[in-house]
Amino acid sequence: QVQLVESGGGLVQAGGSLRLSCTASGSIFSIYAMGWYRQAPGKQRELVARITSGGSTNYADSVKGRFTISRDNAKNTVYLQMNSLNPEDTAVYYCSEALDGRGRVWSYWGQGTQVTVSS
Repeated sequence: QVQLVESGGGLVQAGGSLRLSCTASGSIFSIYAMGWYRQAPGKQRELVARITSGGSTNYADSVKGRFTISRDNAKNTVYLQMNSLNPEDTAVYYCSEALDGRGRVWSYWGQGTQVTVSS
């Protein structure tokens, strides 16, 4: 059974940085795409960043140039480095594992970690 455990959320002032981590177990981590989603109150969950099994990355327009997704297959861990945070980044951030290497179907989810950015 696949399990995803996120960590690294918290409260930060606008302009600050946070790094989220997500460690997976129960799957062959290296062959699947990984992603970070977020959901703000009253809004739909949105894809923030995705990294394929080959290391290619994609970002939502709202975070391009500020967020960086990376993965360490030896540690079964995916990271989201978030810089220049602003209050609009406040949300619960979820890690997800895809059923394929490119990230076309997202199947497994972590419990979420709260990120709050104060102005």
